[in-house]
Amino acid sequence: MNALHDLIKREFIDCEIKTVVEMGWSGKKNGELLQLMAQEGFTILLTTDQNLRYQQNLQQTGVSVIVLIAPSNRLPDLLPLIPETRNAIESIVPGEVIEIGGS
Repeated sequence: MNALHDLIKREFIDCEIKTVVEMGWSGKKNGELLQLMAQEGFTILLTTDQNLRYQQNLQQTGVSVIVLIAPSNRLPDLLPLIPETRNAIESIVPGEVIEIGGS
C-alpha cells in the first residue's frame, strides 16, 4: 500500500475503501471502471482525474465522483484536501461530481 492509501483508510475509517489495484481493475478504462464499481456496490470514486466528468455519463452509473485537485498526487499536496473531502463524502448524491482544491 502507498502512503496516500494508508492515509485515506485512516482518515475515513467509517468507509469501506478499496483501490483499483486491490480490486484487480488496473488498466480498466474509466467507463468500464465506473460500471464495475456500480456492479460491486461502490458509491463514490475518489480520483485526481480532472477529465473524468467530461468523458463519462456519471448520472447513468449512479457513482459519485470526488476529484482532488492539487499541484501533484503526492501526499503533502493532497493532505490539506482531507477535511473538505470528508464533508463532500457526507453530502454527495449519486452521479454528482465535487471538485476539491484547485484555484
